[in-house]
Amino acid sequence: MQLYALCDADTLAERGLDLAFFVERSNAFGAQILQYRNKNGSLDAVKSDLMTLRRLWQRTLIINDHYELAANCDGVHIGQEDLYAIDPDPVKAVMMLKSAIGEEKIIGLSTHNEEEIAIANTLDLGYVGLGAYRPTATKSEAKVLGSRLDAIAALSRHPVAAIGGVRPDDAFEHVAYRVVGSGLL
Repeated sequence: MQLYALCDADTLAERGLDLAFFVERSNAFGAQILQYRNKNGSLDAVKSDLMTLRRLWQRTLIINDHYELAANCDGVHIGQEDLYAIDPDPVKAVMMLKSAIGEEKIIGLSTHNEEEIAIANTLDLGYVGLGAYRPTATKSEAKVLGSRLDAIAALSRHPVAAIGGVRPDDAFEHVAYRVVGSGLL
């Protein structure tokens, strides 16, 4: 099971940490994937940070939400609302997203239950994020799956990244990636 590091700009700012520190910690923990999430920065600030991360991070780099910046990284991770904002038909939405970012780019999609996994199974995705595993400070509205997460992950045809409150030492049977946030690395 690989470690997937989630670099949240707001969490770093709250703790007075920078991108270089986060990359150093992610490397120390053996992370293979890094996702950059910046919900409050301007597009120019997000792009600048993404370019910095691209210089510092030599492995897979994913941008959260900002698929217009996918040229600067290896792929994009979107949420359910983002998917349906592209098109009400999720198959068409993924096709449109692939057309916008390029066929070779990775697409990750957040899922939260069996129904969303079933829909994701019909889509051309690189992986699905599934959770939340535990409560988190960054997503207070997330429904916590707890021990049910692994059983739901078994239903996915895509590699599953356990998201939401995951710790570096958590173990799962049907999960390919543990997504560990900025506050835990």
